[in-house]
Amino acid sequence: MKILFSLIPIVIFSLSAFAAKAERLVLVGASYGKNIIAITDAKGDVLWSHKTAGPQRGHTGHHDVHMLPNGNILFHDTWTTLKEITLDKKIVWEYDCANSNGNKGKRVDVHAFARLPNGNTRIVESSVGRVIEVDKDGKLKHQFALKPGGTTSSRWARATDKGTFLVCSERPGVVTEYDVKDGKVVWDYLINTRVYGAMRLKNGNTLIASGSGNSVVEVSPEKKVVWEIKGKVPATEVNLKWMTCLQERENGNFIVGNCHAGPDNPQIFEITRDKKIVWEFNEFELVGNGLACWQVLEGEQAAMVSKKLKALK
Repeated sequence: MKILFSLIPIVIFSLSAFAAKAERLVLVGASYGKNIIAITDAKGDVLWSHKTAGPQRGHTGHHDVHMLPNGNILFHDTWTTLKEITLDKKIVWEYDCANSNGNKGKRVDVHAFARLPNGNTRIVESSVGRVIEVDKDGKLKHQFALKPGGTTSSRWARATDKGTFLVCSERPGVVTEYDVKDGKVVWDYLINTRVYGAMRLKNGNTLIASGSGNSVVEVSPEKKVVWEIKGKVPATEVNLKWMTCLQERENGNFIVGNCHAGPDNPQIFEITRDKKIVWEFNEFELVGNGLACWQVLEGEQAAMVSKKLKALK
């Protein structure tokens, strides 16, 4: 009996660890008339949602959203207003790019931003043509200029493990890697489409969502294409349209965003290295035809968010 009882805690712990690992949540940010951020389970059932103001100029939508380590959500309420909201919908941080740090009277569009480990927030300011870092009080701590051609139409931007910064520019269609200390360009890749997203993979290659190119391309540091899906996922009826956000899973699979693809195609899907789709997210009624930004939550992060959501009920 002693042996049996001694195994019970181990079994319970193992089941708990498995549940945390297996759980998947999806954070989405959609506008194009939807104007919503939401958290769903893996099947698309809505667990939490919050209405946003939506972009105030043009027809395009939200282009970035983050679940922070503390369970808060960092999003942009308009093209120029960033907010951090708790899951009980309290605004705990806000930054107005249009009227801060020298921007008053200038055109500013914000498509990419992130909370840094030091608590500051990095923001890519299109039109103004710079990347800034502000502290919790909105004070400018650091900035560098985007290179000419990347100033008016930047889209997604993400840090690499080396601390450099990948910025996508629709016109020209180029992915540029910057040294954030001095803004020097250390690598770039001209894809010649209205490129949306790029991220540095664990193997050192760069995965690029080509936007209007209807493709996802993996390129080596030497700029050779080593993996690609284009037009349609092989052996499926899934059409690729405006390819947007990207994630790399621990098992090597890719999760990719498929915006403007209509109700008959998933807005997000997970694909293996051998180009087999193993998960789809198609919630057209919730997000419409303009889901550009999202984040898939797994493991401990998903378990933490689930626990917080259950506590609100």
